[in-house]
Amino acid sequence: MSDPSSAAALVDPGSRPQDNEVDVYGLTHPGLVRPQNEDHFLICALQKRMEVHHTSLPDLSQFATSERMAFIAMVADGVGGAAAGEEASRLALEGVTRYVSQALNCFYNGDVASDAGFMHELEEAALKVHNEMGAAASENAALRGMATTLTLWIGVWPRAYLVQVGDSRCYTLRDGKLRQMSRDQTMAEEMVEQGVMKRADVAGSRLSHVLSSAIGGPEAAPVVRRLPQDWGSVGLLCSDGLTRHVSDERIQERLLSMTSARQACEALLQDALDGGGNDNITIIIGRSVHGMN
Repeated sequence: MSDPSSAAALVDPGSRPQDNEVDVYGLTHPGLVRPQNEDHFLICALQKRMEVHHTSLPDLSQFATSERMAFIAMVADGVGGAAAGEEASRLALEGVTRYVSQALNCFYNGDVASDAGFMHELEEAALKVHNEMGAAASENAALRGMATTLTLWIGVWPRAYLVQVGDSRCYTLRDGKLRQMSRDQTMAEEMVEQGVMKRADVAGSRLSHVLSSAIGGPEAAPVVRRLPQDWGSVGLLCSDGLTRHVSDERIQERLLSMTSARQACEALLQDALDGGGNDNITIIIGRSVHGMN
């Protein structure tokens, strides 16, 4: 479902960053306990290109343009064990990328000032992949029980769109303060909202790691939000292999002192490993930097 509270008017943040002004990096690690990594991540730019097939013109350099339509980053944390979990996260990223690319082309060919339809298409993209994964599991006994989280960030300057299923997280650091932009879709969070569990009891509960919504699971309830983009803010996507061991306060410290997206990813990975590394760990960090080479 789309989140109408995020559709507030956006202040013009200035010109869109050029490709060489985007500092982004991602990594994934199996951790210190799990024998296999069931996480996957993807960072990509969707380009609008011109290809000249035949011409009599001697100089084609003026036509060699490639405009960035959108920047996409996503994390998927597979569940189901061994090959099934890895397959689930892989299928989710491949399928969602296909559908989102189609939706973005429609978005740019339509009215980009009115994006309610685009947000609906993003929700539908997640549900289509959910249904495809269910069909695949029903046809292959080895894949039964597979499911995955999905946290997808799409930058279409000056907007960004966040698609959330499960408990992989999205954070932003803006004006020196870290904010969690996603909501964990877990049984513990559901019980807190219903007043059955206190917020202070969530961290110690096993229900904090039981998904109430997952791609390929019994239920998928995608939430789509629209967010502002601006210079100076930092975005982070991660699987719960990071947040099980690293506090929000430590994440904020790392992002405030970062020298590059790669350096911050590697520092946070080491923090998670030092904290126990009991799960697969995936981290993506991105920011826009004026004048970056």
